[in-house]
Amino acid sequence: MIVHEAGVSERLRAAITGAASAYPPGRAQDELWDNFFAAHYSGHRWAHRVWRSAGVDQRHCAFDPTKEDLSSWSTRQRMDHYAEAAVPLAAEAAAGALAEAGVVASDLGLLVVASCTGYVTPGVDILLAGALGVPPGAQRLLVGHMGCHAAIPGLSSAADYVAGHGQPALFVCVELPSLHVQPASTDLGQVTIHALFGDAAAAVVLEPEGRPAQAAASLAVADVVARTDAATAGHLTWEITDSGFRMGLDRRVPDVIGSQVTSLVDELLARNGLGRAEVAGWAVHPGGPRIVDVVGERLGLTDEQLEPSREVLATRGNCSSTTVLLILEELRRRQCPGPVALLAFGPGLTLYACLLR
Repeated sequence: MIVHEAGVSERLRAAITGAASAYPPGRAQDELWDNFFAAHYSGHRWAHRVWRSAGVDQRHCAFDPTKEDLSSWSTRQRMDHYAEAAVPLAAEAAAGALAEAGVVASDLGLLVVASCTGYVTPGVDILLAGALGVPPGAQRLLVGHMGCHAAIPGLSSAADYVAGHGQPALFVCVELPSLHVQPASTDLGQVTIHALFGDAAAAVVLEPEGRPAQAAASLAVADVVARTDAATAGHLTWEITDSGFRMGLDRRVPDVIGSQVTSLVDELLARNGLGRAEVAGWAVHPGGPRIVDVVGERLGLTDEQLEPSREVLATRGNCSSTTVLLILEELRRRQCPGPVALLAFGPGLTLYACLLR
């Protein structure tokens, strides 16, 4: 990365100069329950209470279970539909980010795509490159199956390329959890998962910091740190089954994140000469409402500081890898000056933190 043991290197940094998101049609949480999931989980008396506790009011679904029950679809059927929906959604977000940055696709040196909700070959990166007109000599990187924290290592890789080559890069996350509605069961964990996740794409353009036409408020990728607790790897899983991808979510996940997040964030800030009070914006991945609560308690964050994360959870749901970029987009919309800390959590259990300034 840009960081070495002795501290932050002085070499060229990559700045985010454009960002955008895209969504399939939205559905109210109550509609999804009343018109599908109430019957799907009719065998469990606590299902509705769990559903209502997810902190989600609305989310977006490329595959709407109220219109077609795909819980019996095979994995093959789901993968056949994945690229059909993922590529146009990713292209919409990418086009918006490129337009804001004033960059044309033919200028890109690198395209990075992150997704864990489907597989297709040629990959979404190749299909997206063709749709956008990315030059054939551009490099590509597909970040697959990393889960909800994939945005930060993907962003880090794109930033490293920009810093090392002096060319623009485009980073896109696209996730379609609605494709993986599972067969009915009495597993309360599955109720929680189906109550939380929504579909979205998000994209950012990175360019060498200091480009003359660059907006004064653009944020540069300053540093990234990670922590993986391999002993808790079984707490969060994403298994490929004959009925699509099935998530396993242990109720101890928030506690594991809480035990690691303080040292992770303090390490990131200390080696960049900052304290928590100097961070102007926090993008905390809302894996669920309890995760946001625990992270806020451990870091001493206020309700106001956590509001962007809770707002995205309420209006979009947990959109896996795209979510932290959606919160960053909200902070940019609010003209947050930086520094900004991005925090994302996923399988491993893995925590990533990124500093923008």
